[in-house]
Amino acid sequence: MKLVYLSPVSWHSFAQRPHELVRQFHAFTQAPVLWVEPYPTRLPVLADLLERRPAHAQHQPQPDWLTLSQPWALPIEPLPGSGWLNRLFWRPLIQQVRDFAQGPTQLGIGKPSHLALQLLREPIFDSSFYDVMDNMPAFYHGWSRRAMSRRQHETAKAVTMALTSCSSLQHYWLQQEVNARLLLNGCASERLPPLPLSRPATPGQRRVFGYVGTLAKWFDWDFIRSLALEFPEAEVRLIGPQHGPIPSSLPPNILRLPALSHEAALETMTEFDIGLIPFKRNDITRFVDPIKYYEYRALGLPVVSTIFGEMSTRRHAPGVFLSEAVADIPRVIHQALAFNESLGDTLRFREANSWTKRFEVAHATIL
Repeated sequence: MKLVYLSPVSWHSFAQRPHELVRQFHAFTQAPVLWVEPYPTRLPVLADLLERRPAHAQHQPQPDWLTLSQPWALPIEPLPGSGWLNRLFWRPLIQQVRDFAQGPTQLGIGKPSHLALQLLREPIFDSSFYDVMDNMPAFYHGWSRRAMSRRQHETAKAVTMALTSCSSLQHYWLQQEVNARLLLNGCASERLPPLPLSRPATPGQRRVFGYVGTLAKWFDWDFIRSLALEFPEAEVRLIGPQHGPIPSSLPPNILRLPALSHEAALETMTEFDIGLIPFKRNDITRFVDPIKYYEYRALGLPVVSTIFGEMSTRRHAPGVFLSEAVADIPRVIHQALAFNESLGDTLRFREANSWTKRFEVAHATIL
């Protein structure tokens, strides 16, 4: 069974769920994959021109079983008739897909689009799935948001099944009478730093409370400011790209660092005493299962998180300490610092939450 996968992210970005999905698909089938790179599915905004690109690209090695294809499209998708106009530019890609899909082939969709809907109408696929990773329309605004909401529902209704990354997404799509299966996120256990981690304790050593990820509209700056003020002797380390404004007055023990490669980010996490997930509750985070949760815990770190999305279901999970309000930050931090996990328990967490284990359970459903 071959796979044509319309990705929401570029292959040449840090490893995310789409990369792991196609790797595991190939591992189980030994079949080739045609990866279709994303194209603009919203109207351009001024921030697109002002946003600075990362100083260095993070390239995933391209295996010999993977073919990359880049569709060309005008950035007009939300407008009426945009699908008809862009279809003229997609003719070579459609032919490439038809040539590739000789024999049993599956269509995977990581982001709804007019191109995805057009391919779903092609009578060349044995089955199809929509990998629902987020509340996709919540990342858009105005006309683009309404258009994405329509495309997403059309896609979910047209595919054989939807794979949902968190239980709230599964619940939503089941209510829409979509065949929705739960496939939680996980971690690339085989690429994590080896255990046990060496964190030599020295008298008077400064504690590090760390976060690795994007600083965007879902990031809870009030939580971070309160945390830094409550623990002025600790370093609050924030690592990742910045999207949107940052408060002008932050405590001096908050250290902001640029985005790192995935490998370097994992190494940096080994210096943390606590892994932070400080997200607001909104239309995006309500439907999120953060991969950083799995990476923190697979390194044996305690996790201090606000209550949102899939994290709200982990109130009693080992090593998870949830903050309901800034007033309880001292309590949850002290609980997290007192947490101690055996090497065996950390290794068992790695195995149980590896991407390989996730797809061992799911592959019979997907294929």
